[in-house]
Amino acid sequence: MKWICFVSALLTLTGCLGMPDTVKPVDGFNVDRYTGKWYEIARLNHSFEEGLENVTAEYIAKENDGLAVVNRGYDPESGEWRQANGKAFFVNHSDSGYLQVSFFGPFYGSYVIFGLDKQDYQYAFVSGPTLDYLWLLARTPKVEQSLIDQFVEQAASRGFNTQELIYVRHE
Repeated sequence: MKWICFVSALLTLTGCLGMPDTVKPVDGFNVDRYTGKWYEIARLNHSFEEGLENVTAEYIAKENDGLAVVNRGYDPESGEWRQANGKAFFVNHSDSGYLQVSFFGPFYGSYVIFGLDKQDYQYAFVSGPTLDYLWLLARTPKVEQSLIDQFVEQAASRGFNTQELIYVRHE
């Protein structure tokens, strides 16, 4: 049943392009520097990630443009890993942090990078199509509290309900 909910939620998410009015994608984005493994540090909860720990996202450059996406998390209740494979493409141009992501067929959802460590690509603040979707990603499973504070401040100023954030456990 959880897997059905996971798939349904992903279908819902992947049916929406656009972004909240308060969110603007970063410019000067470099996809080659963004590829690789990211750890989910914080998120707004959704059924497709409910209860998951050790959540990661991996972005892999594809030869024919775009990215392969592998989202993975551990469900301690079932003792199993969950994985979703998808693809991502730029909505406008490749130097803007605005992509469309699909995990199922022709249905795409927004993936908007609105905060980014442009010097070292060590963290990213990501929104989906509405204020209901929010993630803090980092290259390491643990980050400084100052980065979390910066993320919460920027997200709250854009209208996200930061009181509902879930901080992901990593072992």
